[in-house]
Order: sequence, then C-alpha cells, then structure tokens
Amino acid sequence: MTSLLSAWRRGDADARDQLVRIVYPELRAMADRQLRGERANHTLQPTALVNEAYLRLSGLDRIDWQDRAHFVRMAARLMREILVDHARRRDAAKRDGGHRVTLTGLDMPAEEPGLDVMALDAALARLEQIDPDKARLVELRYFGGLTIEETAEAMALSPATVKRHWQAARAWLFDAMGDLR
Repeated sequence: MTSLLSAWRRGDADARDQLVRIVYPELRAMADRQLRGERANHTLQPTALVNEAYLRLSGLDRIDWQDRAHFVRMAARLMREILVDHARRRDAAKRDGGHRVTLTGLDMPAEEPGLDVMALDAALARLEQIDPDKARLVELRYFGGLTIEETAEAMALSPATVKRHWQAARAWLFDAMGDLR
C-alpha cells in the first residue's frame, strides 16, 4: 500500500485506482459504521458517502501520502466534511435547527441525546486549535467509525492511550457543545 501511495503522489492514476480497489472495503465499512446509527430515512447512503469520499480523495493527486494511517485519517476527515456539508444543505432546505446524529456504537450511554453534526464540527474545529491529536482521534473514531484498536494503529498510539484521549476529548466536546447551544 505504501508503494501505491508513493506512486499516486508521483501522479500515477493507475496506482490511485489500484489503491482505491484495495481500500474500498475499508472505506465502505467506515461509512456503514458512521451511518448505522442514523435515522431510517437518512438520504445519504453508505455507498454515496464512499463515492463522494473517493471523488474528493482522487482530487488530491499531489498530496504527500506518508503511509496507510495517513490515508485513513484523510478519508475520515473527508467523510466528516461530507457529512457536515450534507447536514448544512439539509438544514438550509428545511430550516429545522440542524441535523441530529448519535454516537451509536462508540461506547456512549444510551440515554445520551443526539448531537448536532454542525455543532460537533464547530466544537471539533476549536479542539483542533487546542489539541490537534485529540481532534484527529475524534475524526477517526466518530467520523471514520474506527475502533479503539484501529485508531491506535492509525495514530501509532497504544489502545490505552487512545481510550484515555477519547474519554478526555468526548468530555471536552460535550462541554464545548453546551457552550454553542
């Protein structure tokens, strides 16, 4: 995969296409996990999310790909942007006060209310200014749908460290999102 990333960086479109064929199942799984907790009539389907992420990734022909983890982080960031853009369009169309999502599957208490994806994005942008590593961790866990172990691998951290940082980031985000309401 690293050699394909290097070839893509040099402008090899065939390497990019090969890479996407290899990682498509992982991207699809990320999208499935992300959208699994959404409302039943959500208009964005996992395949559409993956296809949009692919289109955006393929437009990054000259990015300096470091490794597989860098690619996964970028895919998670793009899925975040896509979901936020989707929520903004929906919000603009309906003027209903925001698209609500949940943190289903991410060790959140069941009674926790849904989160406004735009408020989460704003709070995450603030967190990124304070602690970029914790912001990347949230992107990978929430928007990328990665497990603790997958996040640890992508960030080259131990699972125990990821758990601690995840807990701290969630607490900070909930507090920050309360300030945004």
